[in-house]
Amino acid sequence: MEDKTPDLLAKSINSRSRLTGSFTLRSGRTASEYFDKYLFESDPKLLKEVAGRMVGLVPANAQMLGGLELGGVPLATLVGQATRLPVLFVRKAAKEYGTRKQAEGGDPTGQCIVLIEDVVTSGGAVINAAAAIRGLGGMVTDVICAIDREEGGAEALAAVGIALHAVLTRSDLDHA
Repeated sequence: MEDKTPDLLAKSINSRSRLTGSFTLRSGRTASEYFDKYLFESDPKLLKEVAGRMVGLVPANAQMLGGLELGGVPLATLVGQATRLPVLFVRKAAKEYGTRKQAEGGDPTGQCIVLIEDVVTSGGAVINAAAAIRGLGGMVTDVICAIDREEGGAEALAAVGIALHAVLTRSDLDHA
């Protein structure tokens, strides 16, 4: 993987993915800036660089990775390839057909699962995914994200026993 300093990676993410305008976030809030994760995740070079930095953030006790639908799935897949950890794909809700599972790809029972997310704002999607995995018998204490918007997500996650590890923060991007 190409070794860029965090500032160069932040500049690349900003250039490719930072949009301005009026955007409604998952939390329902309105923002004047938006990090379009699909713009960097659809760029093979940037996706590989972000995933490569995530590899270094995976805790030693991780037994499985959980990629959150949709943006966390390609990141978790690449991190899983690099770490050789199996990957669980976590849906927002159980599908209503087929296996009717909310988590696909393996059995989380008794496993220490590190969640992988693209952008964290309020932490709501991660909290919901962790609750689902915990309900299936898995243990979730960490999440790794590409971008922490630094809008309360880390604190909300800490309140439910989850540590947030970010490749880049809003501050990193603002200073790139």
